[in-house]
Order: sequence, then C-alpha cells, then structure tokens
Amino acid sequence: MKLPLSVLVVVYTTSLEVLLLERESRAGFWQSVTGSLDRVDEPLAAAAAREVAEETGIDAASGALTRWPVANTFEIYARWRHRFAPGVTHNTEHVFGLRLDARPPVRVSPQEHTAFAWLPWREAAQKCFSWSNRDAILMLGEKLL
Repeated sequence: MKLPLSVLVVVYTTSLEVLLLERESRAGFWQSVTGSLDRVDEPLAAAAAREVAEETGIDAASGALTRWPVANTFEIYARWRHRFAPGVTHNTEHVFGLRLDARPPVRVSPQEHTAFAWLPWREAAQKCFSWSNRDAILMLGEKLL
C-alpha cells in the first residue's frame, strides 16, 4: 500500500528553466517530480532525492536540494485510492526545490513518463495539471525575482 505522504520536487536551473515530465498514464498531464515515501520513517529529503533519481536519472547531489516551507493536503482522486489503505482519502505533499547550474541529461522512467521538457518558469506553471505543482513553480519565480 502507498503511504499518503509524498514529495513534490521542482527541478530548475539558475536561469529559472523548470523541468516538467509528461505522465505515461495521462497524455498531456505535465508535472514536476513527485512520489510517495517508501516507508513512514523515510526522511523527506531522502525521498525527494530518490524520486528525482528514479524519475529523471539526475543525482540530487549535483545541485542544491532544499525543502520549502510548504505542505499541501489534498483529496486523492477516487480512481487512485485503491493504492492506499482502506479509508485513506487525503495525501500530504511536501515541496522541495532542486536548483541546478545547467540542464543535465534527463532519462525518464518509461513506466511513469513519456516525455520531458525544460520550460521558462511561467510557461511551466501554466502547463501543470496540478494546482499544487503550479503554485510551487509560481512561488519559485516570486522567490527568486
């Protein structure tokens, strides 16, 4: 069963280009790196680094991974609730940023994503299907401008 605790990692360059991934299961659904903790005691930063490596092939140690003071709680879509324990309806997502000096090579996980794109932060925010992902990218632009 999946845990209702997850991380969202906005991967971006110092020039504010944001990496987005297109979901394999939903064409046209673009997002940042996301994923659930593997176990209750997994440190959030370790989960964030693990998810970045699994979904993009990028080593988080090659940049600056920071936890942002944001956690979003939202209802889990009914079609995905079977992945969680019975009665679990909400997930809490902790937001991180991974700042990189330049675009590294990206290797998407074909089980999860079909494509990737580096986009200017405003365009990336508009392309995201998730409000929490959009808001995190907008915060990035506001924070660094």
